[in-house]
Amino acid sequence: MSDIVSRAMGLVEESFIASSGPGGQNVNKVATAVQVRLDVFALRLEPAVFNRLKALAGSRMTSKGEIVLTARSYRTQEANRDDARKRITEMLEEAQRAPRVRKKSRVNRINKEARIKGKKNRGTVKANRGKVEW
Repeated sequence: MSDIVSRAMGLVEESFIASSGPGGQNVNKVATAVQVRLDVFALRLEPAVFNRLKALAGSRMTSKGEIVLTARSYRTQEANRDDARKRITEMLEEAQRAPRVRKKSRVNRINKEARIKGKKNRGTVKANRGKVEW
């Protein structure tokens, strides 16, 4: 686990809410869904990492800079808590990875000439279409 992820786990606030989904009658009695809140500004991320995290979070990030995740896939609080923590950890780790820079491909002279020749041929085919004059 990276430094940022370990700091984030200390800043995570969890609250349990009533859940829909699996659980039968138990779902009516026990608040099994977990809502996790993480204050991103408290992490003091680099601007590039912050922007990637903001893009990854999308609508899950509030205007106050909190990421809010809700986990309600499982029947128990513990499983939902683990799921929420795993998801927020994956999001933070993904934001730390810088995207690979795309290198422009370089076409050699022969392929360039062949491509242009093909375009010319296609152009003549299209130019020869149309009304036929008798």
